[in-house]
Amino acid sequence: MVKLLIVDDEPDVREFASNFFRKRKFKIYSCPDGESAIDMVDSEHPDLVLLDIKLNRMDGIEALRKIRQTNKQVKVIMMTGRDDEDAKRSCGALGVSGYIHKPLELDELEKIVAGAVGTGI
Repeated sequence: MVKLLIVDDEPDVREFASNFFRKRKFKIYSCPDGESAIDMVDSEHPDLVLLDIKLNRMDGIEALRKIRQTNKQVKVIMMTGRDDEDAKRSCGALGVSGYIHKPLELDELEKIVAGAVGTGI
């Protein structure tokens, strides 16, 4: 069973993605901010993290930097509501597995996640 951590400050986005992947037999964890994401990566060891770039308190890029200090293997897909080439470069240098734009489109989300975890979901 694939363990997926969804990090977004919008409860509706977390719930939408959680329900979608729970139906596909993923084990779901979710949290609203970067600090919690760092803790959950350390404690739950997810296979994949869906990480929003724009978060309260600590943005997704800073959270990704901190995650990479202790875990270089976890796959991370960044979610963003805007085109930001500087953010993409920063994330690319930190080894992200992909990007997806919000609002989330289920077909695209499913394809990117399947590619990252190597499953046909």
